[in-house]
Order: sequence, then structure tokens, then C-alpha cells
Amino acid sequence: MSNRRSDPRLSAGSVSSWAQDGVGRRVSVYDYRNEVTSECVEVTGLDFNDFLQDLHQTFSIDRHETFVLAATDRTVLDFNKFEELQDGSTLYLLKQEDQALPAAAQERINFTPHYNTLIESGKHEYSTCEGKKPFSYALAELIDNALSATVKNDGARSIEIRMLLDETLGKPAVIVLDNGCGMSPEDLNDWAKYRLCKFKRKKTTASEAYVRPDPVPRSLNSDISYFGVGGKHSVFYIGESARMISKKRGSPDVHELTLSKEDFQNKEKNKEDVFSTFITHRRPGDFSHVTKNDERFLKALIREEKTRESFTAVIITEVQPEHIDFMKDKFKVLTRQLAHIYHYYIHGLNGNSMRSSSSNQDNSPMVDIQVTLREKPPRLPRVMNLKEVEDDMQSLYINSATDTFEFRASTQDNSGKVEGIIRYHPFLYDRETYPQDPDADEDSEDNEVSNDDESGVVHQTRRKRSIFEFFWNGRLIPKNGYFEFDWCTPKGSKPPAECYNRFSGALFTNDAFKVTTNKMSFVDLELTLKNKNIIFTRVENGKNLRKVDIRKDFTDWLQTCHDKHDKQIKFVDYQGTIKREDLPKKMQDSWEIFSSIEWDGRIYKTGQLVKSLKTGSNLYGTILRFLRHGNTEKKNGSVFATGGQVELVLEPKALHDKNKIIPISKIDKTATEEAILKHIESDSAKLPDKLRVEWPEGNPWKQNTGYPAGTQLGPLKVEILDKNGVPMARMPKGEQGLGKNLVIQLKIVCEDSDNDMTFVAPHATKWAFWFKKNECLTELGKYTLTLSSMIQESRMTVIGDKELPSYKLSFSITEGIAQKFVIGASMSPTIHIGVPFDIPLQIKDAYDHSTPPPPDLKPVLTCSELELSFEKTDTRGSTFTIKGVRARGKVRDYQQIKTYDLNVTLPGLKEDTLMIKISPLPGNPHSLHVKPEDEPITVENGHTVKFNVEVHDEAGNITASPKQIVRCKVDGLPFKATDCSTGVGQLETEPINLKIIHGEPQMLKAEFVMPSKKNIATVVRELKVVPSRRVLRMELGSVDDENLVLKNNEKIEWLAGSSLENLFFKLFDEAGREVSLSPEIASKIKVTWTADENLEDLLQGRLPDLQVPTQAHREQRYQVSYQDQSVSFSFYIIPHPDEPSKMKATLPTKNPVKLGETMSGITLELLDQYDNVTPTLTPICVDHMKVEAEGLDQSAINFVFKESSSSVLVTGVRFQSGSLGARELCFTYMSFEVRVIVKMTNGDPAKLELVSGPEMPLQLFNDNGIATPFVIQLRDEWGNPCPDQRVSVELRSSPPALKVMSPVASMHVNAEGTVSFTVNSVSGPKGYYQLEFIGSFNKKPIPGPSVNLAVIPDPHKPVRLSVRYDTAAKFAAGGKFPAFAVTVESEEGSPMTTFNPAAASMLLRNGASSGGIPPPTTTELKCSKPMENENKDCFHFRDKDIPQHIGEYSIQFSLRLGGEKVLYSPEMKIKVEANQPVKLGPKSQPTPPVVSYSKDISSRTLVQNLTLFVMDSYGNPAGQNLNGEVLVSIRDSQNEEKRRNLPQFDGKASSCMISLVDGKAHIDRLTIMENSPGYNSSSYTLLFEPVVQSVPLTPFTLPFHFFNDAENQRKMSELSKKKVKLNEEIAVYKKVFTAHDSLLPMLNNQRLDTCKKEAEQRKKLINRQVILAQHVTLQSLNRLIAEKNKEMERIFRTPRRVYPHRDQFKELPDVLGMVGHLAFISDDSEARVISWHLRGDMRCVVTKTREAAQRIHRDTHGQQEVLPLTSVYVAQNKGLLPHLRNGRLLFEPRGNPKFARELLTYPGDQDQQSCVTVFKNFLANTILIDDLDSGNHYREMVVQGGSQCPTILTRQGDRISGKGKFGGSQNSAPSNMLDVFGAPIPQEYFTLKEQIELLRQYGIVVQKRDEAEKDYQDLLNKQKSPEALKQKQEMDEKIKELDEINRHIESSRLGPVKRPGDAGEPSGIHTKRAKPAS
Repeated sequence: MSNRRSDPRLSAGSVSSWAQDGVGRRVSVYDYRNEVTSECVEVTGLDFNDFLQDLHQTFSIDRHETFVLAATDRTVLDFNKFEELQDGSTLYLLKQEDQALPAAAQERINFTPHYNTLIESGKHEYSTCEGKKPFSYALAELIDNALSATVKNDGARSIEIRMLLDETLGKPAVIVLDNGCGMSPEDLNDWAKYRLCKFKRKKTTASEAYVRPDPVPRSLNSDISYFGVGGKHSVFYIGESARMISKKRGSPDVHELTLSKEDFQNKEKNKEDVFSTFITHRRPGDFSHVTKNDERFLKALIREEKTRESFTAVIITEVQPEHIDFMKDKFKVLTRQLAHIYHYYIHGLNGNSMRSSSSNQDNSPMVDIQVTLREKPPRLPRVMNLKEVEDDMQSLYINSATDTFEFRASTQDNSGKVEGIIRYHPFLYDRETYPQDPDADEDSEDNEVSNDDESGVVHQTRRKRSIFEFFWNGRLIPKNGYFEFDWCTPKGSKPPAECYNRFSGALFTNDAFKVTTNKMSFVDLELTLKNKNIIFTRVENGKNLRKVDIRKDFTDWLQTCHDKHDKQIKFVDYQGTIKREDLPKKMQDSWEIFSSIEWDGRIYKTGQLVKSLKTGSNLYGTILRFLRHGNTEKKNGSVFATGGQVELVLEPKALHDKNKIIPISKIDKTATEEAILKHIESDSAKLPDKLRVEWPEGNPWKQNTGYPAGTQLGPLKVEILDKNGVPMARMPKGEQGLGKNLVIQLKIVCEDSDNDMTFVAPHATKWAFWFKKNECLTELGKYTLTLSSMIQESRMTVIGDKELPSYKLSFSITEGIAQKFVIGASMSPTIHIGVPFDIPLQIKDAYDHSTPPPPDLKPVLTCSELELSFEKTDTRGSTFTIKGVRARGKVRDYQQIKTYDLNVTLPGLKEDTLMIKISPLPGNPHSLHVKPEDEPITVENGHTVKFNVEVHDEAGNITASPKQIVRCKVDGLPFKATDCSTGVGQLETEPINLKIIHGEPQMLKAEFVMPSKKNIATVVRELKVVPSRRVLRMELGSVDDENLVLKNNEKIEWLAGSSLENLFFKLFDEAGREVSLSPEIASKIKVTWTADENLEDLLQGRLPDLQVPTQAHREQRYQVSYQDQSVSFSFYIIPHPDEPSKMKATLPTKNPVKLGETMSGITLELLDQYDNVTPTLTPICVDHMKVEAEGLDQSAINFVFKESSSSVLVTGVRFQSGSLGARELCFTYMSFEVRVIVKMTNGDPAKLELVSGPEMPLQLFNDNGIATPFVIQLRDEWGNPCPDQRVSVELRSSPPALKVMSPVASMHVNAEGTVSFTVNSVSGPKGYYQLEFIGSFNKKPIPGPSVNLAVIPDPHKPVRLSVRYDTAAKFAAGGKFPAFAVTVESEEGSPMTTFNPAAASMLLRNGASSGGIPPPTTTELKCSKPMENENKDCFHFRDKDIPQHIGEYSIQFSLRLGGEKVLYSPEMKIKVEANQPVKLGPKSQPTPPVVSYSKDISSRTLVQNLTLFVMDSYGNPAGQNLNGEVLVSIRDSQNEEKRRNLPQFDGKASSCMISLVDGKAHIDRLTIMENSPGYNSSSYTLLFEPVVQSVPLTPFTLPFHFFNDAENQRKMSELSKKKVKLNEEIAVYKKVFTAHDSLLPMLNNQRLDTCKKEAEQRKKLINRQVILAQHVTLQSLNRLIAEKNKEMERIFRTPRRVYPHRDQFKELPDVLGMVGHLAFISDDSEARVISWHLRGDMRCVVTKTREAAQRIHRDTHGQQEVLPLTSVYVAQNKGLLPHLRNGRLLFEPRGNPKFARELLTYPGDQDQQSCVTVFKNFLANTILIDDLDSGNHYREMVVQGGSQCPTILTRQGDRISGKGKFGGSQNSAPSNMLDVFGAPIPQEYFTLKEQIELLRQYGIVVQKRDEAEKDYQDLLNKQKSPEALKQKQEMDEKIKELDEINRHIESSRLGPVKRPGDAGEPSGIHTKRAKPAS
């Protein structure tokens, strides 16, 4: 067969005539070619050709039609496959092999076990694992299957466990979902079979057959789906129903199988085949078969199928209640247990090691298992990835171990291998580190010891727990008892015995060792491993050691661990041994005392402050001594031990006054002495300060508010807070005896009552005091609630002078809501029937307070024997009155009064019913009752008539009333009257005499009236006067119908159009005797229906036949008369219809009708031959009626029988589709049919449609509009235009972040049903949005279209300034700022280079951020010219001076954009620090002092309160870390004699030392001594010389003047101050003039340079033809730049191709972006074919790191495809096209071949090299060529040249695969693709951009030239200005004044004159005397 046809498509007319016999088979065939149909086809004895011929006939397949015939696993049927078909198989008829199933198909399968084996066995299997979390291990069976399914995954292995306990989604369910290979229908059938293990399953291909995996480390081979029972055990242990949904990789179909306990039981009960069911085959995402409301969660799961290549989902429902409780309450236990079972599959070979040095050595992808629990809101879903579990036992073992011992064990035949690892958990000072099981019972022997245990050991060792945990093929096997190897047990004294309890282990086996079917325990492992023939091998670094003595190696290793890792405490300075009376007797003796310990590298001594940990509450105290129990040999008074105790004196002593002994392990090693002292100080703040009152039920009572009586007060939660706001329940303990328990008293006082309520909340150990809710507040009035805190024992509210905190609440109690009522006192029990009365009701609340009734109160009145009604109700305050109550019914008269119970009910009240006793009496006269009651009253002619008359009320009771006169009037007789005041009376008439005609009785009327009561109706009675004996009447009848005897004027029905035959007549006298007929009499008989009477017939009493009219229901009068005696007889015939002969349909008057509108009703009638409506239709006839028409909605049609008209009313007639105009309705009933025409118009408004608008895709710059309006058409549900102008349409944006400006946001449609919206502008962040058009009709929304809109960043719009600089740089005062690079970024993030550098500024200001526009005091710095090696896309600010003064500064960069608009960068705060220390000096220069040697100390003071600082060169303090001294001395370098006679300080000292601390020296006062040496009017210098090691500093000098007398001292002091001031002013002038003189030549050079540069730039622009003129102004430049900008913007805004899907991940860190956004392609045809070729990868998100990829994968639950670049390898060589070799052509190619990747360009904001790598990976060497012929020729030539040819794409959309295939839909790109790469911006755009940049640069040069010229001229003019000349003159004057002062100072000195001779001289100094005059 394979030689005949390789294409899976079969032609019904080209099948060969091969034939083979079949055996008893029937198959189901689903035809999915067009409409879905299915047939069961008998194939017994047919061969494949015969079968195809049958299909050809059965499904009407055209002979030339191609189709695919496939099995449910999409295997295409051929002759061999046909022979293998089983009975009951299911086949598909498809158009193509990969066609999606439009509807589900079913296939029957069979499986063999009794269903009890499936649904009950799991309960037995898991009942044996109590204590081992049976639910977790049952769930693990399903995870085992998922592991096996995902073992061959190329990428991630993902398993999800979803526990859906949210009732809003349906019934509870557990879902296990994996992304494995999926299951075929055959696999699902095998899964249903019990104990069909993997070794026995049949596979259709060799690749699917079971192959034992190769050995891998630790047997992590995922081969753990084994026996064929675990999955069934699991699902029926967890629940009672299992649904398997799976899709196999490469299959287009999803297969679904459901097994349930209920289904099994029903089948057995109905004696059906229990072992058979159906597999459903359907397309992915089809959930049409999910109809149960409690399974709606399946719809969401099925929707996910479209995103999965393959998967298997196990859905368990009918979950057992105990499992639901376990999942809710033990979610953490469940995840921890699962993480333990699959630890090494989740974390790899080395497990969950948290040490940075560990790494997994296997390269296989680890399994990602995620557990999700979703409960009913508001509870949030709980999600746990098992990789995140850190406290499963294996993680605890691995991370608490410090060393490992690895080994292998193998049997002699090497059939079974065991890998083992032992981990050591050391003792660390005070605790064992052997991990404890988090799930262990609290009462187990492994539980932790108490906190106060003497040893202080926090954890215990392994003790009786098993050493090893067992893993079978990498999966935990939990139940194996206590097992250990002989060499793991202690023998000898080393290492210590306790070390053997400090290790754990794990054994890893392969499946050579058998496990039980529930995988809870091994069968033979323990016996095998204890065999003496087992060979043990030590493993180091993954390699076996040759010579091994396993016991010796293990013992040595254990000893090494003990020596290296176990840590203990050293007790030092033994003080003696004591007996402790505070302990039990057996523990009192032998307590050794020590003064210090060494612990973990720290020393703790007596007297040291410490803090405790884990002692209930932290203790703070001073160490008194250390205690250790036992007598041991000590070395130098020291001993090692594992633990001990320490006695503390609790601090502060005044608060505690006691000692506390705690284990040493409780000492907090991290606490500092400062923190301990701080805590001790904080204890004083622990007194109660205030109350915090909370209302836990959210019903707080507010101050001064009224509440209804009985309103619940509370419950209240009250907390006592200290000053720190910390809750407290007792007073702090201290030596004052405090520490008493605190309580809260609640007291409620009512101002209007003495009934106070007091409650006391008992002492609460948890610091909260609770008061239960109080519902006893029922009295009305004002209340005060007081909460007072007090001491529990004494009830004191004041401690000392401090009142304990309290809380007050004022409120009032008002009446409550209406609950009951009482009857008002004005209600009388006596009532009259029919006479209205009122019932007043008083409304009460539950506590009998009058209260207003509730609104809309509707009373109900009932009485057992009376009918009650009322007119209305009235409410006044709390009174509710029922107005106009009337009673009706029979009652007794006035002599026999009876009491009745009237029940009043007010619905809605708690007590809603009250009973009233009433005594009703007859009411007012209402009617007359006349007896006898015969009708008529027969009276013989000539007799009187007697009447008895009664007067009744409206209920028929006889009522008495005065003057009740009744009159009677009989026709022809006089009036008669009687008095009925008692309620009754009697009347008798005169005799009646009437003339009786024809013997007929005569009728008279008797009228009875009561003249005094106009409201009483007249009673009329008929009197029948019996005739005399005279004959006066005639009778008619029919001979044929014995029952037909006519009466005079009788109406009879007869068949329309028939005849009434054999009529007879008889004549009678007045007495009723028959008169014999004679010819004379007969001749006088006349009839009205014919004039041709037959006399002979009349003699016999027969009348002529009567022809009945044909019109039915129209009566016709007929008469027979006897003329002589005026006797006649009349009768009426009403024709009734004949049998029906046709049907008639009558349409309603409203025609035409709307499409979709339900017609009001169509009447159907059956007519006879004369068009009379027949009564043939019956109620059951509607079951046989039907109606048909084009587009008729049959669902709502209803046929209703109308008995009154013998017709059927057809309702619910509605047209749901079809064209407008005339429609024909066809009604049929049995053999009757009628057709009517209905005119259809458009239906109600149902939707909006965009009929025209801008070209898509739509992309805009921010703040731009859309020129083309959106025209929206209103249509009905079927797409017909709907001109309903009541509909309004609104334009909205989604999300609302996009602001849309439109002339109108909402408008009504016009007469054509259209509306037009114009969008003026849109503004919002960059991203993808939608414009939504939503209609509204009668306040109901009408869905409308949405338009995708991309707001793209404007590359010409600057939005931010990005600043780069060295952030680690220090800002030293007076130095240079680091270089700042400022980039102007556009909206799209690209740098903008079109701005003038002159517009950029650096703003520097002193102080903190201004938060807005920079203040005027800001220093503005301009940018620098870029250097050759610097980027040209940013402004550079280089070599800018740092301010010379230290402090905080703010730096901000600005860019002027034109006009008043300025763009600012974020402010940067910097701190200017001092520069290098260089000198000593004050912050401000002091005035030179003037001193004299007088006794007044102020005159001798040189300096006072002077502080000198170590400074940098700018005067900033710079010596914060410098210490030393300052040597102060007096100097004079001008005169040698003066140097020998210098002034001295106090104490006759020539110098003094001042301390220099932290760079600062302070001098309080420095004075010269009294009578100090020195020369009068001399100048000296104070020298302050710093003495600091290794730091050279310039000393500070301060000149001073020395005088002998105080007056000269004062004058010189004033001159000195004036001199200092003049020096400062002159310095300012000189600074200005010097600056001008140096600036002028610099400006001139700058002017010449800018002119030269302008000429060069202009020449360059002219050469490039950017400008043509030789002279260009700035205005013309700006105009030219604006024109080119406008053209560039037009090009940019021109719509171009964009990739339509939003890249939501691009902004995430380490994300490159979605593939479709990473490249542009210019040519449309090239873009289409390349995009189609990469269609499967276009939405893949590329990340730079694996971590980012995993994050996206996790956040999207595996639905987003990702590619980390770190996992991509591409060759670095560029490669040549295959037609080139060694640079030479092999052949001349056609069609312009190119590598497809070379046609891609990449966005400027992307990493270009990364994009190149991405598309090298995806496209490799794919070639693009012009057409298919060129491509085939190219491939043929390459292959003939001996080279491999890659895939070839053509610009026409074809593909030639790398294997040479072409043609077919799979190798042809569709013409209307949407997912296409975007187009790049045209090259013209970049040319214009380059020209604009050149023009801007030229403009900058021109501007600089003009500015330089202007600056030069301005400075020249300024130097010649009057202001400058005036300043020069002022400076000269001040210089002259200064010279004058200097001369005066010099002249005042009078030479060097010593002080007077009688002044005391210092020792060793000789005074020179003046020479005598000559």
C-alpha cells in the first residue's frame, strides 16, 4: 500500500480492488468534512476497497473528492491498518490530516476487572500507612505517572497539582496536570485496565515500547510508574470519580475518559456491561460536553488546552470529606511531604543544598512541581512550588550536616546496586543540630526538651529513629522500620557513643529491589543488605576507592567529624561546690561554681551585663556566677562541658529584686551592652497610661448618639497600654510589691434611673480584657459608660498620685423598632354587619415602649364566620388605625347575640397577631326577600296570591327598623302595603282574572318596593296564570329524531346546509288536549319556510322539509300557524358547522414585524365546506401541529388551544435569521395545511459595527489626533442596518490611562443608523490601548467594536534628561566636579542630538532641593565642548568648579525647549566636603587687637573666645580626625632688640600650649601679663603654630599693637578697625577691574575662533547642498530646520506595518522582548514569508538570563514560551551562500538569493548583537529567493555540487524545506497574515535627521559667533561707561585714605620706647636705658 500512495489523502475513485475477508466487525465513522454526521458501518467480510465504496455511498462522497480516513489516534488508514481494526472502533472522515475536530466523537473501550477492584482497593492500600500521610502518598502515585510522562521532555518538566475547593467554581476537585508526552486512546484504555503493568502493554510502534532506562546516578530515571495499579488506587482513594484528559504530542485531538463509582454501580444495577465505556475525542478547547453546573471549573481547564503542545490531566471529583479537611488544614504538611518524597527530582543529585559552593552535577532538567489550593473567597489562593519548600526532612538533613560519608553496596551478581550517603550533624555549644521532623507528634519521644532543662541542650539526637531514608528510582519509600548496617554501630571507646546518634543517611536503589504495589515499603531490601555477601565500597569525589575496610573508614570519618565539628563550653576559674535547695533532692548536690566561661569564641565573666533568649520573656541582668552539675577533674580550675547554668541578678534591681538561674544556652550572644542598658532604662515606662477600646464585631458606639432599646452593646475588647503603646495585663514587678494583676471595670449609669450596671472583666493573661455583649439596655434615657482600670485584689484605681487610665462614653437609649401592638381603649365590641368601624392599634417595641409603626404596614383581618374588609389605614405617632372596617356574614338577631373572635395581624412584627372579642348585630336594611320563592309562582286564573316579605341587611340577616313599609304592585291590580318594622310582613293580592289565549299560561309581574329606603332594590316576582280548558296551543317535533320535540320560540342547532325532514305538528286546546286533524284544520296550517304545503302530509300531521342555511351560528326564525284561531308556533334554527375541510390562519393586525420580535399571536381554525369554523379542534390537537418558515426560531413556539373559539393560538413566533421582506409561514395539522405571508423588517438594536475608519494597524504619537473619523453602523442581531435613533453611542478608552479628546463623547445614531466620531487627540503612556464604541438602548448596553491603538513614543519629543557621572566620586571643596554626561531622551528612549548646546545648563545651588523651578540664586554653568573620544549624543559638563564652601548642594540640569518651556532633570543632592587640611585659622579674621600693660584685664586681652580650626585652603574645617596641640607665642622679625624684649603672657610665659581636639582649638581668653615687657606703640605678631604629627599645617598669625597707656590703645584700636574695613573695600574694587582686564583679550580670541568655525561649517553645508546661500541668518536656519522637521515627522507618522501583539514583558529586567518586536523588514513580501516561516516563534519572549526566563515561565504558569539567550549557541563565522566556495562562484544563481537573516534590521533601543544571535538561532542559514523556480534550480545546483542546501523561502510566499519538499498548504504562506514583522522607518527619514543635525550644529556656531562678538563689544563699552569711571575714582579715594591712616599709625609710634623702669622685669632680661643728652 505504501508504494501506491504516500499522501495520506485518499481519493474515493482511485482505490484498488484488493480484498480480504473481515470477521464480525462494526465501526463508527464520524464525517467531519462539512456538517458533522456519524454512521455505524458494518465491515464484516469487507476489504479496504469495499469499505471505501461503502463510505462513498453512505456519506455521499464525490468520486473525485479527496479526503483523509484516520483512526482516533490520527493514524491514516491503509490496507494493513484496516485489517487491524477492532469491533467498535471509531474512524474520522477529514478534509486533511491535521484538521481540528469540529465536534466531539466517542469510541467504546473495554477493560476487565470488577469495578470494586478499582474503587475500593485504594482504601485498603492506604489504610496501612497511618502516620505517613496517606493522602500525600496517594497523590504521589499520580505524580509518579506524571514524572514518567515528562521524562523525554526537551525543555521544562512541569507538574501542577490544583486543589479546587472553591464552591463558586463547582464541586471540590483535585487536578494533577503535567506537560509530558500525553496519552493516545490506546494508552487511556490501558490505564483503565487493572494491573496492566508497563511491561505488558502493547505499543503500536517500537519507539513507544517500554525500554529500561540506562543507569544514572542515584537511579533518578523517572521510571516509577510501574505496576498499573497506583493511579486507580489513588483516584478512588481520594474521590469517587476520575476524568482523564490527554493530548499526545503531535496530535491535533484531545482524548477524554471518565470512570466513576456511580457509573459502575448503575451499570451493574441495570445489568449493563460494567467493563465498557467511551473515550471522547475532541478538538482542544472544546468544552461543549461540560454541561453540569458543578463541573464548570473544567471549562477553564479545557481552555488552557490550546496553549499546550501535549499534556495529561487527571481530574478527581466527589472528593472524600476527610481529604478536603486535610487539604485545607494541612496544606503546609502536604507540600512538605511531597517535597520530601520527590526531593532529588526537584533539586537534583545534591539535593536542596543552600550552601553557595554546592552545585548539581546532572544536566537533566529538574522537575517543577507546583501545588495550588484555591478556596472560597475571600480566602486567597495558596500556591507553593515544591522547590521553595525548605523544611522537608531531606532539606533539613542536607543543610544541617557538616560532612558526608558516601558508599556503594552491591550484590555478588551486580543485579542490585545501592548508593548511600551518611551526613554528620554536630553538637554546637548548647544544642544538637540533628534536625527534628516538623510533622512529628507533640507527645513523641523525639520532641524537644523544656526550656529550663539543666543541660541547656535545645535539640536531641536521632536516638531510636532509623538512620536511613530509602529512595527507589529516586522516589521516597517511607515505611522500612529501623535499619542500620553493622559497621554503623559503636564498638570501642572512640569516637564517643553519642556521636553514633548524630548522623543521618539516605540509600538510593534501582528497581532490582522490589517494593509493594503502594510503594510504601520494600519487599526484600533489608534481607538483601544484611547478607554477608554484600560488597561495600567507599566513594570519594564520585569515584570508588580500591581497598576499603568499611568499618574502619566509617569510624575514622566519624572521629574526624567529632574532633572537627563538635563544639563545647569551657568553664573557667572554679570557685567551689554548693548544694542547691531550690531543686529536687536528687539534683541538689554537686553544683560547681565558676566565675567565667569561654563559649563560641566569647568570654563571659561575673559582673557582666547579659540578656537571655527563649526564657518566656527576655531577662536582663548581671552575671553572679556560673553553675555546672557534677564532679569532674579540672585542669587549672577549668573544665569542658556541653552545657550549664548561669545565675543572674535581674536588672534593674529596684524593679525586680531577685535572682534568676537560666541555662547558659539562653544567653543572647548577639546583644550589646548598649542595647541592654537601653532596655533597662525603658522599664520605667511600663506603667499603665491609657485604654484602647476596640469593638471586635465592628459595631462601635459613638459619643452622644442615640441607640434603640435593646441594641447590643459590645462585645468590647479593652487593652491597657503603657506609655509606649504596649498592651499590659499586670503592673510591672518591682520591689515595691507591685506586679498585681489588672482588671477592667465597666459601669453603666442611667441619669433617669438608679439601676446602674457594673461588670468587671477578669484578669486576662493575653493582655486583652473582654466584655460580653449587653442587650439589657431597654430603659429610655441618657447613659454614661465608664471603663476603669484597677488593681484586681484591692480594686484601687489610683496608684500613688497617678490615676489609672479610664474611658467614658455618653449615649442615649431611644425606643426600638416595632415588635408588637395592643388594641386601643376606644374600640367598642358591638358592631353592625356592613356598618364601617375603626380599630385603633397602639404600636410597641419589644420592651413595651410606644414606637412609630414601620412603613408600608398592611394589616390582615380574619374572623372564622365573618368576611372582613377595610378601606385604609392611618398613622399618627405610635397609633396605627385601621379605618372603615366592615364585617359581612350571617349573625343572630337582637335577642340572640353571639360573640366572635376577630384576629388582627400586622405582618412583619415579631408578635404580629391579636384577638378582639366582637358582638355583631344585623346591619342596615339592604334588600327585600319575598316568599314563596317559586319562580314563577303559578296562579290559577281567578285566585289571589299571598306573599311573605322579609327585610335583610347586606349579609342576608333579617333586620328590624322603624317604619319599614313594603308596597306590592301587580300588573292590572291595585297597590298593597304591609309594615315590616320587625323585619317581616305579609301581603295578599286581589283575584287575578286574565284572558288565556291558545291555552298558554299567562305571566304577570309583582313588584315589591320600600319607599322609605331608596337604596333597597325593587324585587320583581313572576306570576304564571294557568290557562283554561280551551285549546289554544300547537306542538312540533320530528319523526326521525324521537328526542326532538320543539318548543315555541326554541332555538335548535342543525348541520349547516342540510335539511330538517319528517317534521310533525299537533294542536291542543287550552287544557292541553290534542285536537284531531281534519282537512279543514290541515288546510289552515301554514309554514314560513315554503308556500308549497302538501295537504295530505298536513292531514297526517307532517310538515314540509326545511332546508337549513349554510352560514353557521346565524339563527333563522321559522313559524307554523293555525290561521283561524290565531295559534302559531315559532322556532329558531342555528346552523352548526359541517366536518372540517380546510384550515385557516389569521395573522395579528401588526404586520410587518421586526426580525427577532415575537408576534402577538396567530389564530388557527378548521373550516367546513361553507367556511364555517368547526369545533373539531381539541386540547390534544396542539401536539400534532407545527409551523415552518425560513429563519423561524422553533424554540419558543407554543400552540395554545382556545376552547371558547374552538381555535388554536400560536404564540412565540419569531424569526431569528434570514433576509428582510416577505416570509411565508406554513402551518400543518394532520392533513391540513395553510400558508400565510409575513413582512419582516430589521430587528431591535443589538450591536455596533465599524464600517469605516482610519487604516489599521493604528499607531499614534502621544497628544496627536486621528484625522479619519470612525463611522459606526447600528445593526440588529443578524447584521441588518437598524435606524433606531433612540440608541446612543459612547466612545471610551481602555485602559482608562489613555485620555481621548473628541468633540462629543456620546451621540445618538442618525436616520440611517450610523454615527461618526472624530478623535482630536489621545494622550497616555506608551503602550497598547483600545478605543471602545459602546451603545445604549433603554439603559441596556449594546456591544460595539473595539479598535486597537498603539501609542508610540515620539522620537522628536524630549521627555527626560538622563545624567551619567561617577557616583563614587567625592566632592572636595574647591576641586573639580566629575564629568557629567547629560543625554536628552525622547519618548521612545533614544537620545536626541538636535538641541543647541547653549540651551543646556547645569544648575548649582546651595541647600536642599527646591522641589520646583530653581530659585534666582542658582548658579548656572554651561556645557563643555565634546572631546574626540566622547559620545556626541549627549552634553558634557567637564572641569566645573566645586564650590569652595562645604555643605549640602543640589545639582540639576536643564534644557530650554523654546519659549517658556524648560525640561529639568531630577535633582541630585551632593555633599561638598572639606579639602586637604593645610592651615590653622579662625572662621572669620578677628580685628588686630591693641593691648597695654595696665592692670585692667580687658586692656591686656589679646584674644577672647577665639576658636581656631584646622582648615583647607578655602577656610573649611578639615581636621575632624586631627588631634594635637597649638603652640602660641609672640614674634617680631623687624627689630633684633624688640625680639629680645617681647611681651609675655600671664605667668611670665613666653609661650603657651592649647589642646587641639578633632581639628579644633578653643581659647577662652589670652592676655599679656601686668607690667609686661615690650615697646610702646610697637606691633607684634601672635603666632599660633599647630603641632600635629605627620600633617604639615601653616600656622595662624594675628598682629597686635602694644601701648603703655590706655588712650593710645583706644585710638590705635579704632584706626586698626578702619584700616581693615578700607582694605576689604579696596580689594573688592581691584577684583572687578582685574577681572575685566584679563577677560578682554580672552573674548577677542573667542570672537576670532567662532568666525573661523562658522566659515568652515558653512562651506560643508554648501558642498552637501543642504544650503545654497553664502550668508545665512539664524532666522532662515530655524525656518529651514522647521521645514525639514515637518517633513521628517510626516514620514515618521506615515502608517507602516507593525507587529500587532503587545509585548507586555519588555519592561521587565533582563528581558530582550518578544521575537516579533525584535526586528524590522522593509519589503512586504519578504516580511510576509519570513514571518510565516517563524510563525511558531513570533510570540516567544527572549530573555538575557535563565532566571528571567524562569520567572516569566512561573508567573504565566508555563503558558508563555520563553528563550534564554544563555542557552543559545550560534557559530560566530558569517558563512557564505552555498553557491560560493572559497570566494568563487560554483554556479550563476537565479532569483537574487540572500540569507534571510541579512534582510532584518533591529530597533535602535535593542542590543544589536543579542538580536543577531536570536535570529541566527531561529533562521540559521535560511535563504530567501525571488520565486519557486529559482529556488528549485538553486537547490538542485547546490545538491549536485555536493553540499547540503538549507531551507529556501521565496518572495512569492513558497517554501522549499531543507529536505527538498515544497507545495501544499504547509509550505505556502497565506496572503492575509496578521502576525508580520514591522517595517522600519524609511531611509529618507534618517537622511533628513542627519541634515537637521548638521543645520543645528551650524546654527550653534552662528549663535556662538554672534554671542562672542556681542560679549566683546559689551565689555569694551562697559569699561568706558560712566559707572566704571566712577568706581575707579572711588577706589583711588579709598587708597589715599588708607595711606593716610598708615602714616598716622607710623607717626604715632614715636620710635621704640620701653615701658617705665619701675615696671617689674622678667627674670633674665636686662633693660636698656636712654643715653644722656650731650
